[in-house]
Amino acid sequence: MADIVKEILSKPIQCADEIIKSADQANSFRQECLEIKARTEKLLGLLRQAARASGDLYDRPTRRIIADLEEVLDKALGLIFKCRANGLRRVFTIIPPAAFRKISQQLENSMGDVSWLLRVSTPVDDRDDEYLGLPPIAANEPILCLIWEQIATLSAGSLEDRTDAAASLVSLARDNDRYGSLIIEEGGVPPLLKLAKEARLDGQENAARAIGLLGRDPESVETIVNAGVCQVFAKILKGHMKVQVLVAWAVSELAAHHRKCQDPFAQTNAIPLLVSHLAFETIQEHSKYTIPTTKDSVSMLSLVVASSNSKKNKNIGERWTGNKDDGSQFQSHIRSPTDNKTTIQMHAVVANTIAKNSSMLQTGTTQGQSQPQGNGANRNMKTNHQNHQLQDNRRHQHKHKHHKVSALPGSSIKRREFEDPATKVQMKSMAARALRYLCAGNLTICRSITESRALLCLAALLEKGTEEVKYNSAMALMEITGVADKDADLRRSAFKPTAPAAKAVVDQFLRIIKNEEPELLIPSIRSIGNLSRTFRATETRFIGPLVCLLEDREPEVIAEAARALNKFAGPDNFLHDTHCKSIIDAGGTKHLVPLVYFGEQMVQIPSFMLLCYLAMHAPESETIAQDDVLIVLEWSTKQSNLMQDEDIETLVFESKKRVELYQSRVSKGYH
Repeated sequence: MADIVKEILSKPIQCADEIIKSADQANSFRQECLEIKARTEKLLGLLRQAARASGDLYDRPTRRIIADLEEVLDKALGLIFKCRANGLRRVFTIIPPAAFRKISQQLENSMGDVSWLLRVSTPVDDRDDEYLGLPPIAANEPILCLIWEQIATLSAGSLEDRTDAAASLVSLARDNDRYGSLIIEEGGVPPLLKLAKEARLDGQENAARAIGLLGRDPESVETIVNAGVCQVFAKILKGHMKVQVLVAWAVSELAAHHRKCQDPFAQTNAIPLLVSHLAFETIQEHSKYTIPTTKDSVSMLSLVVASSNSKKNKNIGERWTGNKDDGSQFQSHIRSPTDNKTTIQMHAVVANTIAKNSSMLQTGTTQGQSQPQGNGANRNMKTNHQNHQLQDNRRHQHKHKHHKVSALPGSSIKRREFEDPATKVQMKSMAARALRYLCAGNLTICRSITESRALLCLAALLEKGTEEVKYNSAMALMEITGVADKDADLRRSAFKPTAPAAKAVVDQFLRIIKNEEPELLIPSIRSIGNLSRTFRATETRFIGPLVCLLEDREPEVIAEAARALNKFAGPDNFLHDTHCKSIIDAGGTKHLVPLVYFGEQMVQIPSFMLLCYLAMHAPESETIAQDDVLIVLEWSTKQSNLMQDEDIETLVFESKKRVELYQSRVSKGYH
């Protein structure tokens, strides 16, 4: 950076030197030229001072100020050259006196800009609370000066000053989108990320909040991601929970405004860390996202089993495997928050576990079934061999223990059990919100989430969470089911009817729809529609509640219920015939006919499509004839607002043909 600044400053310094030399050779307007020379000498002194401090200069204002300065010096040099002209050239050269006044004022402004640049690039502690003022270059956009000042403080100030500067940038970014764009353009993101890594709690909070506010459009988010936000945030998600709350919120903001940042966040391990927060104190966490209880004990067990080929020693290995107390103790020792004693404690735990299980093996062997003397001697030899292997395994684990602990995701989340309840609730809410936007339309992330216990966590939070937690959980499930609706493999693996997590999620959706919980109703309806192809023919408990929502509800609710029922009744659903009969039996047509006639546009289209599906797939129903569905279909063909789509025209034609065919058969006595 210092070399680049020196290179930028070299040209104006040379130009200023040339102006000073040329001013002494002026033949006309000599006094004015000497005034320009005096100002240029002062400016040159400031430029050389800036060159000496090039390593500390803030890049963005330096480039802007020097670019304007070069233009002023070029004009001044041109004016001085005109004053050196002799003879005919002097006669035909017209120099208005106002030109000198203008150049002098511009040189004064340039001196003010360079002086401000030197002051703003000085660490805050060395300024003696000096007011920086407003540089002339920022006169037309005063806020730019304030942004430069705060970013300069972020780059070179103390931790306390940098924290205050981040808070100022938060206020600017929150007030105006234009200010946020300026902060990004002027290079504010890298020092904010550096502050997030190095600062104390309040500094990290301000940095995370500022980054979340800055990511308001795809271009801004891409700049922030390219600056390394994913790696920084993934590290913070293992730190203090109050900061993690803001980081999770910032992740959700970035992902909401630009989906291309989903994969970079997933690659930095953010997904399992967020899921672990959902699982914490909700249900037992999934082994994929926590330290496995038996990760190291399995390797020790394999040694025992491998060397115990005898059936008579099999019961010993089984008892050792079932010793849950030892396993949980091993897990708790690793997960407990420690300082530099972590590796020593881990070694002690491994040694104690090995010793305990070795003694158990010997005790179990002694208490086993009675064997002949020769077999007992062989068994003792095997036991001694096992003990040697276990000791070797202990040394191997001690050698690599530090690497294993650091490699496990979620192992560094510190002391979250001691956080206050409000912070824990907020963390769950923001984690669900972040997962909602990270998994939106992303099959890989959705598959990763559903392979964990996140579905079970979200179902539990739908039942017992706060209003905000419930809402964000419902929206996250809506996004996951939306992806599952388009991917058959994800539907089969994550939402098969016999899976406990899928059952829990579906039960919560049914409860919400029956109770008509306002904030959760629409995402729950949409999720059920997305899962319509996972239900068996006997699973009809959703049809009735959804049909009930077609009557005397808000237009948004009616439209969403109709769309969900369309997914049950549409041709893409293998059981559409069965579902159509269930919808008719629940009174669907009696609600749909008035909606098609008198409903608002947002309600009319999905209601009309559902009526067409019912007519097409269940034309033999007497209810279809009694509710005059054929008349409605005839009427719809004359409505331009309903016939704008070719697919709907085809759907109406097929439905009308099926109903007419059936009714003509009935009139002739055929069935």
